[in-house]
Amino acid sequence: MSRTKEAPNTDRRTRVTVLVALTANLVIAVAKAVGGIFAHSPALLSEAAHSVADSLNEVFLLAALRRSRRPADARHPFGYGKERFFWSLLAAVGIFVMGGCFSFFQGFEALRGGGEEQFSGYVVGMIVLGVAFVAEGLSLVRALRQVRRQGGLASGMRDPALRTVVAEDATAVLGVTLAFAGMALHMVTGQVVWEASASLAIGALLVYVAYRLGREARDQLIGEAADPEADARIRALLAAQPEIDSVEALFTMKTGLDTALVAARVDLVPGLDSEQVEEVAVRIKRAVGDEVDEADQIFLDVTERSAQEAYGSPAATGERGGA
Repeated sequence: MSRTKEAPNTDRRTRVTVLVALTANLVIAVAKAVGGIFAHSPALLSEAAHSVADSLNEVFLLAALRRSRRPADARHPFGYGKERFFWSLLAAVGIFVMGGCFSFFQGFEALRGGGEEQFSGYVVGMIVLGVAFVAEGLSLVRALRQVRRQGGLASGMRDPALRTVVAEDATAVLGVTLAFAGMALHMVTGQVVWEASASLAIGALLVYVAYRLGREARDQLIGEAADPEADARIRALLAAQPEIDSVEALFTMKTGLDTALVAARVDLVPGLDSEQVEEVAVRIKRAVGDEVDEADQIFLDVTERSAQEAYGSPAATGERGGA
């Protein structure tokens, strides 16, 4: 079964994974917020903000899964596949603003406020963190199992929705560990600097994760090329066709999670009439589609120019957007 045909089943599995993470984060966010207010713990409040950000991001990811599979129409002739990347970018922004910035705020406020030793409720807060660690860990295990089911890190992490869930859950597990350590050290030493430092460390972690997720979503939104392996297979297939004298230029661009646009400028052997050129073009495009599942939009531009002239043209150099 082709990758494109497997997409609906993959989306259903990803949707369940996102819903599991959303449910866990909503429950944990409420528990952390109540525990943080009751214990006056900046680290626990930072973790509450982290869980709220994760919950909102999972709503974004559910929207991405639903909207990215809409069929192409007159306004969007290449489909809505890039919506998946757009909502993933919003999720990264949410992690940065709601999680990272609030954690920095809590850390600085704790340092500025001094070391008030109010430990009432800290035991309850640490129990909340222990439960959160288990819940986030279970969600992370499910996400990693799906990654393995979809071909491992190289293939499974191509999906920005699944990639975001894995990043959120892994960050949540590490963040809970930092918050627990900060609260424990605060109780033992009486120094709030330990808990404030934990809050600042959580903020730095969230900002870094948001940056990495945002950079990947940006690359996909502005027009990332197909995988080098797919590009090489297309080029080899074109070069092997007896009617093609040379491949002057080849451009690919991902238009969705499992779809890509392919545009090639080829120089055909002399002596072909217009009817033969049309037949050859249809056959080659069909062959490219069969060879690379994600190539759903294929364009061939037949030229009689030399390779040297073609590579120096604006289309080949990218000065006017390619073929």
